[in-house]
Amino acid sequence: MLATDVMRSSFATIKPTATVLDAVQLLLETDQRGLPVINDDGDLVGMISEGDFLHRDELGVNPPSGNWLESLLGIAENTPERERMRSLHVATLMSSAPITVDVEASIGDVVAQMDVYDVSQVPVICAGAVIGIVSRRELLAALALRLRENAERAGTGGHS
Repeated sequence: MLATDVMRSSFATIKPTATVLDAVQLLLETDQRGLPVINDDGDLVGMISEGDFLHRDELGVNPPSGNWLESLLGIAENTPERERMRSLHVATLMSSAPITVDVEASIGDVVAQMDVYDVSQVPVICAGAVIGIVSRRELLAALALRLRENAERAGTGGHS
């Protein structure tokens, strides 16, 4: 089974010049765990994921103790810190050397990349362009499908 067999082919992307707030809103709207960052030439220049927002000095969410979200939400409106957060661009927080897999990658290769680089998703690349994303969710869906198929072939219908 190849990455293309399980990848999400419909996905949102974002530009490096977009604001961090735009990225957060897009992540929430699309239920993606991360967004490929694509420049004006259509090149993948980075990834921004949920994890990129955790414990970031740039966002004022790296307190010595306590919860990062409480710290972030505790920043008062109309303060320099809040304005700094609003003006941050995706390029500031993104991972600029994204881990990718080739269109011909096997599922085993995808999982190995995720394990080695401790990422939860990888863009699938064909001829230099992002054509899909494989995340743990897509891998779990493929596993569930395979288990159902095996159970049906065995005559159990997936039930014990």
